[in-house]
Amino acid sequence: MAYEEAGRDRLAEPTSGVPAAVLENVFDDPTHGEPGRDRIGVHLGWELLLLAGLAAVSWLLWQENSAAVRDGNLRTLLIDAVGLGLLALAAGLSLRTAAPNLAIGPIAVAAALHYAEQGDRGLPVSIGQAVAVAAVGGLALALVVVVLHVPGWAASLAGAAAVVVYIERRSAPVLMQGDYDPTGSAGYLFAGFAAVAVLGGLFGAVRAIRRLVGRYRPIADPARRRGAAAAVVTAVALIISTVLATLGGVLLAANDPGPVAPTSGLDGTVLAIGVALLAGTSAYGRRGGVFGTLLAVGLVTVFQVYASERGWTLSDWVVGGAALGVGLLATRLVETLGRPRSGSPDKPEPVSDGTISSGWTMPQPQSVDNWPPTLPTQAAPQPVDPWRDPRWEDGPRRWDTDER
Repeated sequence: MAYEEAGRDRLAEPTSGVPAAVLENVFDDPTHGEPGRDRIGVHLGWELLLLAGLAAVSWLLWQENSAAVRDGNLRTLLIDAVGLGLLALAAGLSLRTAAPNLAIGPIAVAAALHYAEQGDRGLPVSIGQAVAVAAVGGLALALVVVVLHVPGWAASLAGAAAVVVYIERRSAPVLMQGDYDPTGSAGYLFAGFAAVAVLGGLFGAVRAIRRLVGRYRPIADPARRRGAAAAVVTAVALIISTVLATLGGVLLAANDPGPVAPTSGLDGTVLAIGVALLAGTSAYGRRGGVFGTLLAVGLVTVFQVYASERGWTLSDWVVGGAALGVGLLATRLVETLGRPRSGSPDKPEPVSDGTISSGWTMPQPQSVDNWPPTLPTQAAPQPVDPWRDPRWEDGPRRWDTDER
């Protein structure tokens, strides 16, 4: 099955006259001519607001109960942040490729149930089995999305329904069989998550990588295929997203000594996607920040602890819904201000040659009334007398010579 569109390899219209190298430097998507390079400044500004919010909520939590961020409680908080962070990374990666994975929450619950049942077989075996099944399931989801070229949210919602059927086979909470305690390495796990989140954001800020990751994002008709490269990148992103959701579910289950409840997990999907949007990732795909995921995860995690200390009963549906609402405003912000300003050097103004054209055209020529000005004026031609035609010779004629 062909993935490349006709004419996709052309970097300029035949009549544009603009070199391909110029288009590569000016456009984020030169093949389709989407104007301008994405501006990262709007993401950094949004992340400053997230940092201020995190500082404010942390100060409120410290004032409410300083013991909540000390010793064992601090380690538990860090593990919760890493677990939520893995789910947010899974959601953010699928959003960046414009194929959101709505099965993240159910996958995390299914992985937690599996670990609770099989944890006594050892950490490598139980986690290895969960990761292997998740990779196969992610591959199946990816093939449906890229081969049929259907929206990722629709295909992953069908996958989420299949996972919920697996979860509903258990009628009661499952007691934890393993004895793994992740709090002993909470600092290392959080540092690893922070490094992955920030490095991923930095790589995503590189124009070539951002354009490659977001290649699946539709430009015109969303039902048209975006090419083989877009299909491969989207498939890999969906597989990694599924695996990250599995690891996040296992880590959250291991951090809670209580039994794992067989819930649908859709509230986890709402929370994860809400945090990813709150981080500044665009709901349309491709655009995203650098430190946003780390800051948004920290803000939501600390807020949940603060709400518990205040006695507020806030479910993941409430927190996730609020994060989604604010995240949609952030999407509108980065989509509006993430493009170049009109008339900026990054967005050249098109010129017209007086014809109807959708590509680049040459400017109108200057007036040619007196061009060239140095040529002499030609004298008016004299009328020709037909009786003076050269054929009427004035010299002696042949018959006159013969008579002589």
